[in-house]
Amino acid sequence: METTYRYPFISHASIEPQNATAWVKDGGIEIWAPTQNPEAGQKIVTEVLGIPKDKITLHITRSGGGFGRRLIPDYIIEAAAIAQRVKGPVKLTWTREDDLQHDQYRAGGFHFLRGGLDEAGKLIAWHNHFVTFSHPVFKDGKPVIELGAGANLSGDEFPGRWVPNCRIEHTALECGIPMGPWRAPRSNVLAWVFHSFIDELAHAVGKDPLAFRLELLGDKGFLPGTGEQGIPYDVNRMKHVLHHVAEKAEWGKKHFPRGQGQGIAFHFSHRGYIAQVAEVTVSKDGKLKVDRVVVSTDIGAQIVNLSGAENQVQGSVVDGLGALLFQELDIDKGRIVQSNFGDYPMIRIGDAPTKIEVHFLKTDFPVTGLGEPALPPLAPAVCNAIFAATGIRVRELPLRKTDLSWS
Repeated sequence: METTYRYPFISHASIEPQNATAWVKDGGIEIWAPTQNPEAGQKIVTEVLGIPKDKITLHITRSGGGFGRRLIPDYIIEAAAIAQRVKGPVKLTWTREDDLQHDQYRAGGFHFLRGGLDEAGKLIAWHNHFVTFSHPVFKDGKPVIELGAGANLSGDEFPGRWVPNCRIEHTALECGIPMGPWRAPRSNVLAWVFHSFIDELAHAVGKDPLAFRLELLGDKGFLPGTGEQGIPYDVNRMKHVLHHVAEKAEWGKKHFPRGQGQGIAFHFSHRGYIAQVAEVTVSKDGKLKVDRVVVSTDIGAQIVNLSGAENQVQGSVVDGLGALLFQELDIDKGRIVQSNFGDYPMIRIGDAPTKIEVHFLKTDFPVTGLGEPALPPLAPAVCNAIFAATGIRVRELPLRKTDLSWS
């Protein structure tokens, strides 16, 4: 099988625009900022303005959304530079238009995929030619390729370590568009690409999508990471959450009329093992409603604040659905066209899933984070459910670019 998946640049579009307050006094500077990375803020103030680190006090304030955008301290150095030129404190707040048109964007990309199956319908070959974007960077006077943050792809990504014949290629298109990490960097779109195509392969050989995935995971138990930053993969933990989400969602036990269906997906992201089942209704004129999302998570031995953890997962599901449905940036002559929520729509209550069920599997493993890993499986689960309901395969984001009408 051979096909192509594509997705656009998108913005973080955090509800609170970038802002910082700075006050130069007593030979130093005091800064208040909703930053995710105070060390980077301190470093850039030292490098650009020459203020010693021990003369910089940086207070971290609560932020109205970060999602990776506030890792980059451009707004901090801007406020600090202005504060050097006036007496008293300076509060800088970007306009919504400045925030949307001067973001550090999630890079767009194209995946040219080929999958090979044997006579028994088992996946034995995988080829992904990934075309993405890069910045021109010079190190030691020599040009090097630096992919836009979040656009890196390694052989550790599923199903690289499971397929006996696997080839992964990168083509980097150099551009001057600022790029940075977006919630669940890399995984937020790679999960959609991989687990949608895996679903295509399962249907092509007439196998149940859950059974196909379990067969692909196999009985390898524990897989070590490869390369300098390779992360080990516990196959049994992933199979556990898959079985659990299938049980809670009654996978394969429900009868859906035409226009309704279930889709399943999983992903190992930021050390969290997450599986999701989405149930959708698609009207004949193509209107989508996500009726139910069931989520099973394994992030280790302990959940201290259950309501907070549930909120993280529910927020990830809604955030992932908003990006899937609506978000897209147009770039005209190097400039972002969209400028506010009027032409860059965000998800609203009526588009959110009717029901989100969250389950935590407490296991004897160290606790890991939860802000990232529950987002990536949402998009493929919904798109696979759309296929089950209509026979229409979504291979381009955002979803509004695909006609879902059926008869």
